[in-house]
Amino acid sequence: MSGLCGWFITDGEGASHTGGACADALQAMPSAQTDAQNTRGGACTTRDGWVAGQPGGVIGAIVGHPQWHEAELAALARDHSPATALLEAYQRHGLGTFEHLGGDFSACVLDPDNRRLMVGIDRIGQFPLFFSRIPGGVAFGTSAASVLAHPGMERRVTPNGLFHYLFFHMLPAPVSLYDGLEKLQGGQCLILEGEGPARVKPYWQPVFQEPAGADGAALGQELRQRLEASVQRLSDEPQTGAFLSGGLDSSTVSGFLARQRPGEADTFSIGFDAPGYDEMEYARTASRHFNTRAHEYYVTPEDVVEAVPLIAAAYDEPFGNSSALPAYFCARMAADAGIKRMLAGDGGDELFAGNARYVKQDVFELWGRLPGPLRRSLLEPLFTRLPRGVPLLGKARSYVEQARVPLPDRLQTYNHLYRLTLADMFQPDFLGRVDQDAPWSLLRDIYHRPAEASALNRMMYLDWQQTLADNDLRKVSRMCQLAGVDVVYPMLDDGLIEFSCRVPSRMKASKGRLRHFYKEAMTGFLPDEIIHKKKHGFGLPFGVWMQDHPPLREMAYDGLLRFKGRRIMKPAFIDELIQLHQQHAAYYGEMVWILMMLDLWMESHDARGPHSP
Repeated sequence: MSGLCGWFITDGEGASHTGGACADALQAMPSAQTDAQNTRGGACTTRDGWVAGQPGGVIGAIVGHPQWHEAELAALARDHSPATALLEAYQRHGLGTFEHLGGDFSACVLDPDNRRLMVGIDRIGQFPLFFSRIPGGVAFGTSAASVLAHPGMERRVTPNGLFHYLFFHMLPAPVSLYDGLEKLQGGQCLILEGEGPARVKPYWQPVFQEPAGADGAALGQELRQRLEASVQRLSDEPQTGAFLSGGLDSSTVSGFLARQRPGEADTFSIGFDAPGYDEMEYARTASRHFNTRAHEYYVTPEDVVEAVPLIAAAYDEPFGNSSALPAYFCARMAADAGIKRMLAGDGGDELFAGNARYVKQDVFELWGRLPGPLRRSLLEPLFTRLPRGVPLLGKARSYVEQARVPLPDRLQTYNHLYRLTLADMFQPDFLGRVDQDAPWSLLRDIYHRPAEASALNRMMYLDWQQTLADNDLRKVSRMCQLAGVDVVYPMLDDGLIEFSCRVPSRMKASKGRLRHFYKEAMTGFLPDEIIHKKKHGFGLPFGVWMQDHPPLREMAYDGLLRFKGRRIMKPAFIDELIQLHQQHAAYYGEMVWILMMLDLWMESHDARGPHSP
């Protein structure tokens, strides 16, 4: 995966002595093909990207797979370089440059004459961008390590960062684990001008529409055409393969790749020898249907023991999504087969309503449509007194308790940090240094950001920013980088994103059916078994395997024992977690994984925690 970093100080003083530190940070990463430029007051470096400009003048740098909305800029990028096109766009559009840029990218423009810095990332946030407000300017980079390489930065872990990780199981932008480090969200740019403070602003926001007379058949045809064009554009690398889990999106991407390369499309699938976790038969169904060259691998508990420390250390910040492990083995299998670029199906659920919590919320929203006096005066007092021990009455009480919680907070009612008492979980010193409302404020801010949108579209937009950009894309991109292959996401084509905003909510999920519009559109292209299968995950049977595989259990418990000494959570809570896992392996195995990965990350990054001297 390509990357860039740099900094800019608006007082015009040179920064050549720090330029070496940034270049060293990029060189230390895999597959270093670097280019660097210095200018008055700043510098930037790229790995496997493009830099253009004149020493002492305006510099532009960009990484990724950018697309230009203007034909002249696209031609300039093709004939010269994307960085040359970036500088031309800046000359034409100034602060509006990123509005004319699409695809997946991270880019910067350093303009010493106007004492201006611009840094931006793509609409969804396929590329991360870390930054820090240093004295007189900004340091920035696509990795935390590159920004932390700046001499003015300290690797100081914050309690709020740790709390956000334990809440979300990753670090959602704009939050970072480190003091003084922030992140851009998708569709945002950072601008620094003159003596003013660096400011973050959106350059793109989705506009959701609910057309009354939408033609489902015409929209379905347009969807298929856009998907095929996106796959074709992103598979220009001869050695291209595709992830194939057997789900809707990976099967779609694999199918369109196979249409371009009849009998020669390589697909890669992962299985688990654990009941309820293996989808290999669906992947085989799709492979047979599209006549792909299928590559398969079954992950074992021994693989988990071998790879977990490597995976935990690979991320800039703690990362708790256990499906990173199968993603890594799938990417490694592709690299061993000579594949240079992988197509991933991530994004379809968030664009076309594929997550079960979307339709679940419809059921809860019915409660809010009842007359307020009836709910508050009669029904709520009645239902909240019902006994929990009687199954039917307990379910009725649980329904009312959840329905009373407004969106988006209700989406977190499954969260361990919502269900449990924080004072029973965390050490008092740690909890006293944490803003407990911050994760909730972040959720609400993103959810209410679209000017006009249905509850469904707001939930999906929230997932664009967090479930997708900060979780799934980070998972796959980093594991592909670790394995040595490039990865692209055809579902996240700009045109497809805008198209999804034109599909009415009532069609995306109809009468409780997830992905209704998408499934109707893909009927006849995808196998019926995949159209009608229940949604599955790419989850790892970690909690279940822990029970039966002593080396895995020993690794996890050793991590929990070390974690006790970090003075973040109460030892009694961790002891109770171990007991609960033995009773409910799958559910509590997730929390064991979250804490184990945090401990392994802190161990590998020498991050001693907020209480360390």
